[in-house]
Amino acid sequence: MLLSALTALFMALGYTLGGSGGAVIALLVAAGMNLFTFWNADKIVLSMHNAREVDAQSAPEFYGMVQALSQRAGLPMPRVYVIDQDAPNAFATGRNPENAAVAATTGLLNMLTRDEVAGVMAHELGHVKNRDTLIMTMVATIAGAISMLANFGLFFRGGNEENGHSNMIATLLAVIVAPFAAMIVQMAISRTREYGADQAGAEISGNPRALASALAKISGRAELIPNPVAERNPAAAQLYIVPVHVSELFSTHPATEKRIAALEEIAQDMGQSGSPPPVSMSGQERATQASALSPVAPPVASPKPRRSALDPHGRD
Repeated sequence: MLLSALTALFMALGYTLGGSGGAVIALLVAAGMNLFTFWNADKIVLSMHNAREVDAQSAPEFYGMVQALSQRAGLPMPRVYVIDQDAPNAFATGRNPENAAVAATTGLLNMLTRDEVAGVMAHELGHVKNRDTLIMTMVATIAGAISMLANFGLFFRGGNEENGHSNMIATLLAVIVAPFAAMIVQMAISRTREYGADQAGAEISGNPRALASALAKISGRAELIPNPVAERNPAAAQLYIVPVHVSELFSTHPATEKRIAALEEIAQDMGQSGSPPPVSMSGQERATQASALSPVAPPVASPKPRRSALDPHGRD
């Protein structure tokens, strides 16, 4: 229904700018974009991030983890990618479970424990299982097209000459309201899908608190460490497990605190005991963390090398 609402909004904007002919053209363009996205979404997203594919030889522990989680989820083995980026994040893409791919940044793999990485990748496989990867890519494509069409309308006055009223005010309202409405629909779809993937990820991994702990760790870091891909292509932000550089009001994701609370309820339903991870940082804590992440900050010595999901031998 929400995808249909986006398509209808696209057509309505086309009608306002070009009458019935504009609506038909808008519909054809939307259909063409959806078909193109259906077949090429994974290639576009992975190329955008310069992701490199790994296998059982190049990243045995990480690849084996994804393989085991896929088997538990009853899914075909997806292609596995690593992104050389400090910002901790992960995403899934692909038009269906048979053509899916999952990716994680080196920042995420080096920051989290093995159980936390497993929780994150189970979340991404939850997106695959729920077929969110196709839905979210189509949503991003149509929403981006609405914004592009609205920008086009600002420079070229449109109207409906068939009914005898070329109304500049209506056109201006359309080009202002349509992108905002598209953003609202996009956020509604994204937020629901994140809760669904958290639920599926908790069931696949069997450890909802590990996912909650991962979310608590990476949410603050993802806001502090620059993400060049999201800065160049803001629509990519909805792909990640946590949002980047946005306020909660305009975020495509639910608040991390709410997601952790929901995971805590799932853990209790599973009969797991324990306390939820801390999720909030004060302004002073954020400033301290930002200073520690500064390029000029000296490296912090570690008492012993920590094994990561990317390299089981603890190498940098």
